[in-house]
This record gives sequence, C-alpha cells and structure tokens, in this order.
Amino acid sequence: MTTLGIIGAGHIGSQIARVAVANGYDVVIANSRGPETLAGLIAELGPKARAATAVDAAEAAEVAVVTVPLGAIDQLPVDQLAGKIVLDTNNYYFERDGHIEALDKGETTTSEMLQQKLPTSRIAKAFNHIFSADITTDGTPAGTEGRRALATAGDDAEATDFVTRFYDEVGFDTVNIGPLSESWRVERDRPAYVVKQTAAELEANLAKANRLP
Repeated sequence: MTTLGIIGAGHIGSQIARVAVANGYDVVIANSRGPETLAGLIAELGPKARAATAVDAAEAAEVAVVTVPLGAIDQLPVDQLAGKIVLDTNNYYFERDGHIEALDKGETTTSEMLQQKLPTSRIAKAFNHIFSADITTDGTPAGTEGRRALATAGDDAEATDFVTRFYDEVGFDTVNIGPLSESWRVERDRPAYVVKQTAAELEANLAKANRLP
C-alpha cells in the first residue's frame, strides 16, 4: 500500500492519519515538537504508523500531506518532497497568519503559495473545507444516497486523481474545481466552506462563490 507522509499532526493531520490507516495505508507523521510527542497517537494508530521528523516523513512519503499553519510552509523539506504529490489542507486565517496582501486582494491562493514554495512537487487541494471531526464520522460507501462530497483542485492530473481515489476510499464523493488558481472557491468564508453537502450541492456552492468574501 501507499505510504502517506503527513507533515502536521494537529486536528486535520491526525484525522487523515486515522482514516488512512483504517484503509490500509502506511503512515509516517511529523509535528513541530518532535516524534516523541506523538507516542499517544502512534499507539492509537497501531503498527501501520510511525512518528518521524518532517524531513523523514517527507522522505518516506509516496504521497505527502502538508497540514501546517500557512506561516510554517517556509520550513518544509523541499528536496524530500520533490516530484511527489502533496495534498494541501491549508486555509488563510489573517488572525493567525497576519495579513498577506496578495491573499487579501485575491491575487493568489494558499495552494499556489505552497506550489511556489515546493516548485517541483505536485500540489492538490484537499480536506481544507471540512471540520476535522467529520473526517472520521461522515464518510459513507460509494453510491450512498446523500453522500457527502469534498472538493479538490490542482494543476497536475495525477495529483487530483489521487485525491479523488483517496476521498472515495475514506467515504466521500469528489468535485474537481480545476486548477490551483480556482481553489479559492472552497476557502474560508465561501459558501462551500465546512458545509455538509452532496456533489450537486457543492457544485452549486462553488458557483456562488465570490473571489473576495
């Protein structure tokens, strides 16, 4: 099975680790405080998971998940993530991140910023518009009536194809927004953000989004 390297073990990262292990993935997970601080989570996840440094998690990853505050993307291991699919869960919170003019003006997106920091990685948006608790509770089998849908965006077809497959494995339908430049449609304060919605409802909410909230 694929090894998922998760950089960031907060609410989203730990929940992605849980659904990944439950679906047969190997997980290598890192946080900013050191592998030893993840002992409880690793004990819960079991033998298919181990804690590591960010560099080691990136090195081990066949597919990586970056789920760190926006201000921390400068510290990501660029060389170890080169050429790899990287899932970006980030959102811009000016209260936490400070005001970033290009984001305030709608001139770029958080995913495009990550792509700039990781120029040889293949970035896809994922899991940024769902409450973390819902990741392990809201998934249902394919074909379930009213199945919840999540969005992805990316400039690399293999990256968005992986997100689509992973979403389906953990219980969600997928709506592909298009390139990274369109990922703002599912960011904070837009109609599709942290809303429980089917694929049709998600598509409608994406269409209603304004570039500047």
